[in-house]
Amino acid sequence: MLMEVKKSIKLIMFYFRFNLSSVMEYRVSFLVQTFGMILNNSAFIFFWWILFDNVRSIGGYGFKDVMMLWSIMSTGFGISFVAFGNLSNITRMILNGELDTYLLQPKDPLSNIICSKTVVSAWGDTMYGLILFIVLNGVHIKSLFLFITFSITAALIFASVIVTCHSISFYAGNVDSLVGLITEFMISFSIYPEGIFSGVIKYVLYTAIPTVFMVYMPVEIISKFSMGKTIAVILVTVLWIIIAYITFYRGLKKYESGNLIINKL
Repeated sequence: MLMEVKKSIKLIMFYFRFNLSSVMEYRVSFLVQTFGMILNNSAFIFFWWILFDNVRSIGGYGFKDVMMLWSIMSTGFGISFVAFGNLSNITRMILNGELDTYLLQPKDPLSNIICSKTVVSAWGDTMYGLILFIVLNGVHIKSLFLFITFSITAALIFASVIVTCHSISFYAGNVDSLVGLITEFMISFSIYPEGIFSGVIKYVLYTAIPTVFMVYMPVEIISKFSMGKTIAVILVTVLWIIIAYITFYRGLKKYESGNLIINKL
């Protein structure tokens, strides 16, 4: 089991270096898309600044608290699509029988599939969140380390939930609409104060759409460190990774090959 984890990490790092070198071949396009996304995300700062200029707090959160949510979610979201750029295409690949190439290679198929591409604009999301965090908190080793750690756990949870949803397509056909809906829910719930949610929604945020462990709890830990909550975030991250792997590989047993033959001249 440990060997498989090490192999997956090595594969992810290999694809990361390869994808980075690929996008850097077109530096102008890379910079335009990256800074364009940073500017796009920055527009929301003014919205929240104007809002909090008129109210003291929302759901127990102040302006800085909400910006902390944005910084972790933006960087986590960015990392997930920088490292796992093929996340959005899994259902299409399953339905079109395009997994054959990955299944024939001596590598973990799931890691191989999701890491084989990167999304250039996601670099902008990643940088935006990091810059925002540094502006809010300055450069302090401990808080910066925690921020990077929780951005990675947020990315892993986000990616695992998306993979789990895509894996339903092995049984139910096209679930792109469901995946899109879950993606929007995770993003939307993550960037608003936790205090405005109650009742059933509160339970959903701990389970099906685990934004509590993606952003809410990490923000609390960064402001006031708690080993118990840190362990909880890590355990939930591992749990979602296991759920994603089990769901995908059980569904893979029902996969029908597309018998695609590609001629290379």
